[in-house]
Amino acid sequence: MNKVRLTLQIVLPLVILYLGFLAMSGLASQKKSAETVAAVVPPPLVAAIAVERSRELLTVETQGTVVPRTESNLVAEVSGRLLYVSPNLVNGGFVEAGETLIRIDARDYELAVAQAKLTVAQSERRLEEERADAAVAREEWEALGKGEPSALTLREPQVAEALASVDAARAALEKAKLDLERTEVVAPFPARVREKLVDLGEFVTRGQTLATGYGIDFAEVRLPLPDAELAFLDLPIGTASSASDGPRVTLWADFAGQRRTWQGRIVRTEGEIDPRTRMIVAVAEVADPYGMSGEQQGAPLSVGMFVHADILGRALEDVVVVPRTAMRDGDTLYTVDAENRLHVRAVEIARSGRSEVLVGDGLPDDERVVVSPIEIVTEGMLVRVEGDPDPAAAPPELEAQDDEDVPHDEQSAGF
Repeated sequence: MNKVRLTLQIVLPLVILYLGFLAMSGLASQKKSAETVAAVVPPPLVAAIAVERSRELLTVETQGTVVPRTESNLVAEVSGRLLYVSPNLVNGGFVEAGETLIRIDARDYELAVAQAKLTVAQSERRLEEERADAAVAREEWEALGKGEPSALTLREPQVAEALASVDAARAALEKAKLDLERTEVVAPFPARVREKLVDLGEFVTRGQTLATGYGIDFAEVRLPLPDAELAFLDLPIGTASSASDGPRVTLWADFAGQRRTWQGRIVRTEGEIDPRTRMIVAVAEVADPYGMSGEQQGAPLSVGMFVHADILGRALEDVVVVPRTAMRDGDTLYTVDAENRLHVRAVEIARSGRSEVLVGDGLPDDERVVVSPIEIVTEGMLVRVEGDPDPAAAPPELEAQDDEDVPHDEQSAGF
């Protein structure tokens, strides 16, 4: 029994030491293997584009609603019953300038013209009589009188009164003729009828609105613009600007399942900045929006239509176009040099759009811009670029060196 205990006391520590040695050897081998694996992890792979400078013509995007440039109410200038209403005078109808739209019963006004003519004839006869009497009075004074005769003696006031009566009668005749002309209501300009308010047989009074409409020679679109976009446009803001100075604008909308476009020009800006939105409103003008002349093809640019607008702006020289997703922290880009080293560049943004950013200064021409996400960034770190002919990670000699540092027996120890 004592021999067994003695044997255990000697052998057991040896076994424990041997097991400990095996464990330490295994840990050392695993650590060395981990270091070897870590040494051969390749640099991160990124996508990059070349720095290419170009001249970019800017376009400012906005939107607005089509409104008529000219609109007015058709008002009766005389009273009477409607004897004729044009078939074109309907809601949505088109009328030409000078077209007769309504005729009012003119008989009362024809009688007024005849009466005015009689009054003119009577006043002219009276004037001739007064002039004859004045001539007789002067002859009698020259034959019998002495000194200078008075105006009353020569009947000058009576002649002046008769002359004024003639002028008043003639004015009344012109007024009667004008009222007679006003019984025929004509379109003042090419227009589209918005609303017809009267119909055949109705009695209308002076000043009553007969219909409403708007001009079809031009249409306008109010386009709100933020202050940041004004620097990219040559808007006619000053008093010396003219409509021809304004930038061109392309309007477009989806109509009847198709994309429709219209060409126009910015003709003016409204006088005030919107206090709520802090925007200035530019007004675009489109000629012949309904294609009445045949020159404007396609769908009409109808009043009330909501359209998108692309305003042609200024040109920027020597700028680099990069995707908006490539920007980091607002004004920073990652670049890759000829040795595939990554650099952090603070750049000058010339203009920022929805999907692209125009970069001015801050980018070396011999570097590439990283456009893909990258998690960990260190200035000067090694990266791989997609599309390069040799996208290898670490140099092969690093892995070979790690293998030489570990003896073959130690690598297999414990197995």
